[in-house]
Amino acid sequence: MTTSTHLHAPATPDTLTHDPHGPVLLVGGYGTVGSELARLVAAEHPVLLTGRSTERGAALVQDLGGAPHAEVRRWDLAEPAPFEAAVRAVVGVVNDPDDRVLRAAAAGAVPYVDITRWTVRLQRAATVAALLRPAAPVLLSSAWMGGVVSLVAAALAERLGGAERVETAIRWDLADRAGADSVEFMDRLGLDYEVVREGRRHTIAPLSDAGAVRIGRHPTRVARIDTPEQFTLPLTLGTGTATTRIGFSSALSTQALLAAKHAGFFRWGRGERWESARRALLYSPGDGGTALLRIDVTHGGRTLAAVVEDRAGQAHLTAVGGLLALRRALGTDGSAPAAAGVSFPEQTPRPDQVLSALAALGVTVDIRSSTGLDAAA
Repeated sequence: MTTSTHLHAPATPDTLTHDPHGPVLLVGGYGTVGSELARLVAAEHPVLLTGRSTERGAALVQDLGGAPHAEVRRWDLAEPAPFEAAVRAVVGVVNDPDDRVLRAAAAGAVPYVDITRWTVRLQRAATVAALLRPAAPVLLSSAWMGGVVSLVAAALAERLGGAERVETAIRWDLADRAGADSVEFMDRLGLDYEVVREGRRHTIAPLSDAGAVRIGRHPTRVARIDTPEQFTLPLTLGTGTATTRIGFSSALSTQALLAAKHAGFFRWGRGERWESARRALLYSPGDGGTALLRIDVTHGGRTLAAVVEDRAGQAHLTAVGGLLALRRALGTDGSAPAAAGVSFPEQTPRPDQVLSALAALGVTVDIRSSTGLDAAA
């Protein structure tokens, strides 16, 4: 499948300049995840919200109680009109296929966080940032749920002394809210991807290797998906095997997804004609649900299993990951500001503080000794 997006480079480059007393710019700051992140960030910093519709942004500001330090401006990344602002940091909460936001932040020495990229685009962003040699942090926190999976993996690895193996199982609650951007990886389900297994690189098919896993109290059938932590953890933690799988809260929906895969739907059902059908398999316009996932980390013959639960839902959990990434980039997490250049969430200098930071934001993490994720079914 060839997916094209018709974007126009601005005739005049976008200009972001660093103002240590300025607002935090949230690009896409009033979508499903952006709104949750705006609420969290506005409690700590002035915010500048941008997107295609200033009306939606204005409504969010009113929902925030008319926050006096919240401003709304239009910045449509699909339009050529350049954008200019002086900000303390920028968080990307929307797809940025041409890296406009990243390039503007790097040029202006503005700390940059992104929580929206699937693996291939994260790899490209890391390359672009390396070539630009930014004088500020570039934290690519697009691992599952805004980097929460990677943060918890780092916390478990710190307890074990390493992370030879990291296995993640996600239970997608169909009653939950999900924005259109959060399900774009459905378009990747027809594309094989690379993973590290037992220290060697292998190319595998999405939705393969299906099996049953107990995630909290829920036996859940899960199958492989391509997520950025499977790329970054072997590079940062020296993980020899990194696996992420997903399943639905409805067994019938999981069966339907796997049946579509076996029928070859994600290979022949490509392009715009079948886009609505692909998205319908995962898009959740529900009123709210629970974000639930399990992370098993093995090292030195020991395994710790963490069940992560956020009853406020997956949009909130992703926003929590984004807020923690912002704190890391700015150094407001109790440590020095992140160094200039590219980093990933699991490179936190304080893995021992991850669980308490999550708990303070309403996310529970239950850690137990385990014999391994697959054996837990």
